[in-house]
Amino acid sequence: MSFWRRLLGQKPGKTPRPQRLDYLNEALALERGGEYEAALTSYRLALRDSPNDLRILQNMAIAFTKTGQPDEALRHYRKALAHDPTLVGAHYGIAFLLLKRGEAAPASAHLRAFLDNPPKGPDAERWIQHAENTLRRIESAPRAAEMS
Repeated sequence: MSFWRRLLGQKPGKTPRPQRLDYLNEALALERGGEYEAALTSYRLALRDSPNDLRILQNMAIAFTKTGQPDEALRHYRKALAHDPTLVGAHYGIAFLLLKRGEAAPASAHLRAFLDNPPKGPDAERWIQHAENTLRRIESAPRAAEMS
């Protein structure tokens, strides 16, 4: 048995099979550690393997937001919505990115889409309340300006 076969634990005549790395889980772990740029690299590799994976697209959008790249974040959210127009997380993310740009009308539409099919789960109420409060604030802003 050759040195390399013993080192790799192979039986004679067997060739090693390359293992696929789990780039998505690697990216999520990097993000949890605050390493957003490194996470984006892993997300890109994961997206190469699964170009239409909605979870990867949304997580990339979040990482782009956290690294100060709102245009890339919007692009990835929109790509996710192109595959699934009911993806509430993407609507929520887009809404707040558009608000930061001062684009209240399209942000309102995305908040309504989010609220039309709100998420479920233990933290959902917090996000729903935030979206409702933001939508109310947006909708009352023109009236406040008209009264001045």
